[in-house]
Amino acid sequence: MSIKTSEEVRDRLRILADERGTTITELLEELAAREPTAAERAQRALEAASEPGVECTGQLEQAGQDAWAEIRARQGGAAA
Repeated sequence: MSIKTSEEVRDRLRILADERGTTITELLEELAAREPTAAERAQRALEAASEPGVECTGQLEQAGQDAWAEIRARQGGAAA
C-alpha cells in the first residue's frame, strides 16, 4: 500500500479510528505510548543485558541491531 498525500493519511487514520471506536488523536496517543523511541529501546537493552550480568559492548549492541534489522526485513519492513 502506498499513501501519497497527507489527506490520504488523514483519511486512513480516520477510518482506523472509526473502526476502533476512537478518535485519530487517541489512536495516535496509543501508538506513541506503545512504540518505544530509539533511546528507550537502547536503555531497555542495557537494562536487560545487565540483569544476567552481560557486559553490553559495542559488538553486542551491533549484534542486537543486526538481529532486529533481520526481523524487520522478514516482516516486510514493519517495526519490530
